[in-house]
Amino acid sequence: MRENRCNLSHEHLIIFIEITHLEQIGGYALQTTTKIGFDNLLVKVAELLKEEGFGILTEIDVKETMKKKLDIDYKPFRILGACNPVFAHRSLGAVPQISVLLPCNVVVWDDGDHRVVAMMEPTVMSRIIDNTEIKSVATEVSAKLHRVIEKIEKLNPDA
Repeated sequence: MRENRCNLSHEHLIIFIEITHLEQIGGYALQTTTKIGFDNLLVKVAELLKEEGFGILTEIDVKETMKKKLDIDYKPFRILGACNPVFAHRSLGAVPQISVLLPCNVVVWDDGDHRVVAMMEPTVMSRIIDNTEIKSVATEVSAKLHRVIEKIEKLNPDA
């Protein structure tokens, strides 16, 4: 595993220690890799997000868009706009402007012999917006997304 150094609060350090196999990207994103096929992985990611109360609001096929708009052949790459309505309601009720950071993007791409799943670390929102309700929501959502990443790492590539 690559060592990542970033400034983490005590709360975030505890999460980082508990999930050391998870790669944190500069304190703003979480990611993991898997050998599961791209299409199967998209289904699994959606299922795991649903288990945590998230639905997929949007799905952007970057490969298709690159071909259509630029005539570029690009690797399989999807951006899923995931939303948990309970947390979205709480966040929007506290600070409507948080909507510029929503929904939670979950990105899946093919990287040759493996696939990558990456998502924003929700606690970034509480570093941008100083609000106790946003901090609470971000901490709760972070725990849910960390569980999704952990479950992805445990999936059988033949599944």
